[in-house]
Amino acid sequence: MKFKLRQTKVNITNPMNPKVDAFIARETKWQAEFDKLRKIILDFPLSEELKWGVPCYSSGKGNVVLIHGFKEYCAVLFFKGALLKDPTKILIQQTENVQAARHLRFKGLEDILKVESMLRDYIIEAIEIEKAGLKVNLKKTEEYNVPEEFKNKLDAMPALKTSFEALTPGRQRAYLFHFSQPKQSKTREDRIEKCIPKILSGKGLLD
Repeated sequence: MKFKLRQTKVNITNPMNPKVDAFIARETKWQAEFDKLRKIILDFPLSEELKWGVPCYSSGKGNVVLIHGFKEYCAVLFFKGALLKDPTKILIQQTENVQAARHLRFKGLEDILKVESMLRDYIIEAIEIEKAGLKVNLKKTEEYNVPEEFKNKLDAMPALKTSFEALTPGRQRAYLFHFSQPKQSKTREDRIEKCIPKILSGKGLLD
């Protein structure tokens, strides 16, 4: 699908969210970078909210991009970044298990200024992808690795197995990814133990 790149002025019907104002005001390390990224993103018809504790921007009911910060860099995350063309390969897949999202990282304000034009083009394309209803082809749950520690729990607790299988595929994948991340078995076991009550109550990892 070919998208026509077009710049859009600020959508005055979607004013800056005061919750995001407060979030940026509290930021100590990346305040200038967050402020700049926010202004760029709000040059497009996106609604601004605070989700998962960070600024998130949506088109209709679909999340398009969010801003977040880490110790070494701040970033914008495109929820369906895997569908962006990315001709210069500047988008980053955080881990091989991340299927849809892609990051664009910045270590300072100057990094943002260097790619601002390209960032704007990516935002335009991401909005058009969302409006077109395009989806990332995700791996099926059974294609994911199930940590041995979780297999043992499922075998030992039939109620847990039943509850896990009753979850939506997306929630199942989120748990499996969460459990698989740690390198040490003890850490994996700890994560599983903490999540068992949520799984038994039919909740997802982020619910």
